[in-house]
Amino acid sequence: MTFADLFEGTAGHLVAGVDEVGRGPLAGDVVAAAVILAESPLEGVTDSKMLTPERRETLAERIRDEALSWALGRATVAEIDELNILQASLLAMRRAVEALPIQPSLVLVDGNRLPKWPYEARAIVKGDLSEPSIGAASILAKVQRDAEMQALHEHYPAYGFDRHKGYPTKAHLAALETVGVSPMHRRSFGPVRRLLEDPEVG
Repeated sequence: MTFADLFEGTAGHLVAGVDEVGRGPLAGDVVAAAVILAESPLEGVTDSKMLTPERRETLAERIRDEALSWALGRATVAEIDELNILQASLLAMRRAVEALPIQPSLVLVDGNRLPKWPYEARAIVKGDLSEPSIGAASILAKVQRDAEMQALHEHYPAYGFDRHKGYPTKAHLAALETVGVSPMHRRSFGPVRRLLEDPEVG
């Protein structure tokens, strides 16, 4: 039984799940999604990292078509560098929930921290595995961010964003040392900051 099931029966209940994608990468925005599912379950919804890209795309289309409400939010690279990645992730999640066309009576958040907002909310560790609405949010956020990193690859092909999506792989770190830092890199993150402070590092 999920937390949303326990909330079932509360007058006028609308449960939103929210999750973010992109805390670990060295480049790109952090993207969040919020989803209020219809009562009929969506088969196969789970943590987006456990799904193939093709399966994520298929499920994302179904979620967008069948959910009662969904929305995206983000925090930019500049906001990540200004606030730190944790606060930027919470900001992206808050923006996603605030953008929902239908406002929820309860928000279930993946993880152990809650944004500052007026909603009744619960933080659930590994909630994308146990709560379908959080799993659905993780899928929408992942599909959106992956598409954005693919688009960034078209502008900055030397970094290989289409393959690693901005995560600090060996190939990405080698490209940073060879090509330098792009405008879409997070300057507050260690490998990028060290290169900016000392271009001879590495």
